[in-house]
Amino acid sequence: MLIPYELLEAETLQRLLEDFVTRDGTDNGYDDSLAERVAQVRRLLERKELLIVFHPDTGDASLSHRRDVPPEMLRDFLAQH
Repeated sequence: MLIPYELLEAETLQRLLEDFVTRDGTDNGYDDSLAERVAQVRRLLERKELLIVFHPDTGDASLSHRRDVPPEMLRDFLAQH
């Protein structure tokens, strides 16, 4: 299930973004601060290049690149938002 980032409370979204940018394997090789990396990811969410995916089976949420989201999920999401 895709979740519009605007529906999340500001603090919840901030924690999700911080968790994403500090995970192993997300180092971009630049010396950007945490705030800069979070801002970059937030811009990707705003442009709908990254999407929040909620996994009902586990209760987890993750970020996925638009190209990795199944076409039918993406189509339904974009039609509504």
